[in-house]
Amino acid sequence: MSARSRSADIVGLCLFLLLCLGVGALAGWVTAESVKSWYPTLRKPSFNPPNAIFGPVWTVLYILMAVAAWRIWRSSKGASARRASFFFALQLALNASWSIVFFGLHGVGEALIVIVLLDVAIFTTWAAFRRLDRLAALLLVPYGLWVAFATVLNAAIWRLN
Repeated sequence: MSARSRSADIVGLCLFLLLCLGVGALAGWVTAESVKSWYPTLRKPSFNPPNAIFGPVWTVLYILMAVAAWRIWRSSKGASARRASFFFALQLALNASWSIVFFGLHGVGEALIVIVLLDVAIFTTWAAFRRLDRLAALLLVPYGLWVAFATVLNAAIWRLN
């Protein structure tokens, strides 16, 4: 690998990290006030994790997502990679949308619709990544499992409120 391509890889990885962690920062910004004021007023199921868990878990997940997308970007070209990248961008937009709808707009039921769409988009992204790079797909598994759990949690909060 040439120094130039190594530099391009490092820059690419940094950009994917910036993108994914930027979405996380947006979600955190939208969430911050509601976690203090509105969210505590909701009835939650017994399996609701403590608030302190969410930040560290999401940070790790955004990093794994960035590395997965970077692997697709750097190792694959053509229509399959473009399709996989489109699904990745779609799920990332749905990810940000969920925080805006749930915490920003206090739309618990509407957020449930968004998160179900997010589940489908994550699975579609995983399947597209798997065809190109099995490690990239594997890096998305914790994210998919966490969002599946979040879907159950969102549904339970919607039912209780």
